[in-house]
Amino acid sequence: MQEYERKQLLERIDRESSTLGVEIPERIEIQGEEVQLREFVFEIKRRETVPAGERDRVERAKRNLRRERLERKERIEDGEMPFETGERLAEAIIGIDRALEALDSLGSESVADEAERQRAADTKRWMDFLKKALGHDDDGPPVRGRGP
Repeated sequence: MQEYERKQLLERIDRESSTLGVEIPERIEIQGEEVQLREFVFEIKRRETVPAGERDRVERAKRNLRRERLERKERIEDGEMPFETGERLAEAIIGIDRALEALDSLGSESVADEAERQRAADTKRWMDFLKKALGHDDDGPPVRGRGP
């Protein structure tokens, strides 16, 4: 592989939009073990929340995927290989990134809990804004000109 080809592949896998339109790979070899990646991700995403017992499994999978991604990227950076091999590695990395995005987007709380938490945060931001706009310090009376 030529150096410019290596740089192209590395830029491609680090591009923000690299996972747009990419499917999660059906299966992938991670740490020498074949994993049914798409099935695993869809099984987890099918649930509204990740149960406590499954969180450890999901976190472990994410760690393994990140480790595998790094190892494959280092092979592209450092290894002497044909461009086609580097291209297959880059495609696998982008598929891993897609799976990681899907797993990272999982919530551990219900939709109702998330909505309530968001509403409370919005209310707090609004109240802080109003206090500043109306010249209130904390919960005291309006503060007019400060001075003698």
